[in-house]
Amino acid sequence: MGAITPRTNKDGSTSYKAQVRIRKDGKVLHQETKTFARRQAAVAWVKKLETELADPAGLKKALAEDPPLKDVIDRARKETKRAMSKSKINVLKMIEAHDFAMKRCSQIDSAALVGFVGGLGVSPSTADNYFSHLASILKIARPAWGFPIDEQAVNDARVVMKRLGTIARSNKRDRRPTVDEMNRLMDYFSKSKSTRGDTLPMTSICLMTIFSLRRSIEICNITWNDLDIDGCRVMVRDLKHPEEKAGNDTWCYLTPEALRVILAQPKVTGQPRIFPHVPKSTSDAFASATLALGIEDLTLNDLRHEGASRLSEMGWTVQRVASVSGHRSWNTLKRYTHVREVGDKWAGWEWLDRIAPQTTPAS
Repeated sequence: MGAITPRTNKDGSTSYKAQVRIRKDGKVLHQETKTFARRQAAVAWVKKLETELADPAGLKKALAEDPPLKDVIDRARKETKRAMSKSKINVLKMIEAHDFAMKRCSQIDSAALVGFVGGLGVSPSTADNYFSHLASILKIARPAWGFPIDEQAVNDARVVMKRLGTIARSNKRDRRPTVDEMNRLMDYFSKSKSTRGDTLPMTSICLMTIFSLRRSIEICNITWNDLDIDGCRVMVRDLKHPEEKAGNDTWCYLTPEALRVILAQPKVTGQPRIFPHVPKSTSDAFASATLALGIEDLTLNDLRHEGASRLSEMGWTVQRVASVSGHRSWNTLKRYTHVREVGDKWAGWEWLDRIAPQTTPAS
């Protein structure tokens, strides 16, 4: 099976090309070639490889399909029935375009993964996101298609990168708005609508964010058909989840205040959405307002955390908060259980009564 061919190099030295082939019925089933500077090394490699291939298990491994990573990613995208999030698709496309994607499955070990992720030049939280999307593909390659990728290598790489600080979860924000800051913001948005004719109902969006714990993209996607008034709940489409997003529709309970805000919105003929606006425009409007008012380090998303903190301060259990937020895992919400029970910071807040009066009937 093995052959060694001497070659004269340009500098006059001699190298040895070692080649091992497995044939059946005149066809080459498997072939490996390697060049050595010494004949003894070439002979040793040929003998070792011939011994491995003489074993049925070794031969099976050698004959296994060993495609480059880019082909594995492409196959995963084509054969996965569950819709991938836009974020995951973009990350996988970036990896496909990288030189690392030319590595074959058998070449992807923990060291290769650590080197690739570490060389991306992104923040640890972004690197963690990239690696998680890649790992989800690598972990199905062997059991699904028989490709020679060691799942343990993926697990080892994750442990190493965590210890090195290459990957890390994003820092938890703890910025909470004061009642005074929210009063100023609500007054600003109210005047913007009346004086400049702004069409974004930012006063309602802010109230909805605090009292429903919903993201702006979720708020702007809710339809009247998603609302269950009697059950005081709403169907949240594509609820954000670490592994699932598209198609992850979940019933979430509404606080009484959130239901009031929804019922205060006008119904527009031919418009199924309750808040028919572009999510990014809401966060941009909020950022512009905080800049204009000199309110530092406060984002629209911080109002969600304020809402969760509020419920915890009112004595709600983690389970009950999760029924509103939609979290499947309670670990994310445990940070709010350490706050002291101090009652409802927003009880009797004038802006709730002004935007969503208690007596407002459904339109």
